[in-house]
Amino acid sequence: MDRRHFLSGSLAISTVAGMSRANSQSSVQSTREFYQIRRYGLRSGPQLELTEAYFDNALIPALGRMGHGPIGAFKLDIGPETPTYMLIIPGSSAGPLVELELRLREDKEFLRAAAPFWNAPDTEPAFLRVEVSLLAAFLGWPKLTPPASTPGKTTRIFQLRTYESPSDRDHVRKVEMFHSGEFEIFKAAGFHPVFFGDTLIGTRMPNLTYMLSFADLAELEAKWDVFRSDPSWKKLSADPRFAFEPIVDNITNLVLSPLGCSQI
Repeated sequence: MDRRHFLSGSLAISTVAGMSRANSQSSVQSTREFYQIRRYGLRSGPQLELTEAYFDNALIPALGRMGHGPIGAFKLDIGPETPTYMLIIPGSSAGPLVELELRLREDKEFLRAAAPFWNAPDTEPAFLRVEVSLLAAFLGWPKLTPPASTPGKTTRIFQLRTYESPSDRDHVRKVEMFHSGEFEIFKAAGFHPVFFGDTLIGTRMPNLTYMLSFADLAELEAKWDVFRSDPSWKKLSADPRFAFEPIVDNITNLVLSPLGCSQI
């Protein structure tokens, strides 16, 4: 299938999913961001330092020259298959993110800085495998919103949640649910959402992914307790539009901390 046609079809599904309460947002679709999420599977040892140096000295500077940013760079603290590093790369359109590898290969400054990582021998590989997905920002949350900087650059944690649905219909309903009041419930509970994205290209589709930021695990647990107890959430989750069957049948929940080179 032609890539352009595939992306057009995927975006059509995403747009339908976000159209509840979006009739007044006709200009949002042209301004919403897209996100490439990269997941680097690693081994404990030299790979960690080599990969972080690659992000810091080569990849993130090259992405900045291409106009992408802010770039999120994280290590997986709680979740399967550690050690793992992850990147969140925003872009104003999908095409440049899809062609990112081709564009990097044409950047001579990047290639020089990336040489230790790119040219690692098979006896000492730089990583195990990289998984890449492409997401479109929700119409109701069109831009990535980094948490406010804190005095002394106090380290925050980030929660990355992925909701898988049993059918395209159920996936559309779950995205609609966010646009029908769930954003407001997150805000009322004191959450700091970073982004919400609808997966266009990736694994285990249909699914959506969103990221939240917290000071620590205690705040994470406390905010979720407030969310679950909110009468507005109980009403929304019982609405027949969304409660006719389980519209999410699997949730992946990761806790991340930012690497030193992260811009988020």
